[in-house]
Amino acid sequence: MPELPARKVGIVACSGEELAEGTVTRLAALRVLEQLRPGATVTICLPLFLAGGEGDRAFARYYPTIALDGCEQRCAARATEQLSGKPAASVVVTDLLGEAGLPRPRGARRLDEAGRRATDIAADRVAGLVDDLLGAHWSRRAGAPGEAPQSEPEEAPPPASQPGCACASAIPVQALEVAGETLQLAALPLVFDHLRGLGRVLGPELSGELLELVKIYNDVPPGIDEALTEALEREYAAHGRTGGSGA
Repeated sequence: MPELPARKVGIVACSGEELAEGTVTRLAALRVLEQLRPGATVTICLPLFLAGGEGDRAFARYYPTIALDGCEQRCAARATEQLSGKPAASVVVTDLLGEAGLPRPRGARRLDEAGRRATDIAADRVAGLVDDLLGAHWSRRAGAPGEAPQSEPEEAPPPASQPGCACASAIPVQALEVAGETLQLAALPLVFDHLRGLGRVLGPELSGELLELVKIYNDVPPGIDEALTEALEREYAAHGRTGGSGA
């Protein structure tokens, strides 16, 4: 099985700029990324995510994410669920304000005292959720928590590093033309590299294994197995000639 990048937690923050609560979400996310849990978290750019950023979507599909929203509309949570899968956790600033007995913050660019306190509370809540998620086994295939198989060792906590974004640490995605349509296949370059590293050459057995591995990481439309297998064989051959994915 090809090795995916080390597990981290993605943070999808609300991008609303007209409300102070939106500013709270962005500042809280930044604090978690840079100060509270650097190296354990990445940010997922919501506008890029909505625009079709396949790397961000693949990351959110296979790794736990936290949606950090400013209000009850939950734009970040709904977008994540619609495009990749239900977030592992959701935090809403207006809910936190109610729990803490704080008034609504003011100042979209420069927060007042209530906004600064809300930022502290939101950052602490998200950091705690990051710890919970990294302490639990995450089933990459199901995109949800699950029991760790006895044969699968627990992943070591990621080392401290500079904060990053999902585009830098996400699962690689490769476009493949299949039956006149373009499929965005997550982890395909890793699958090819894994099999090439084992010295595998094209043949009926490998063709079946390629299809099986691709289906582990992707929802393949029904009725295209034969066309997809042919496309995978062609791309695998090209991968061997170029020494890379050819993407």
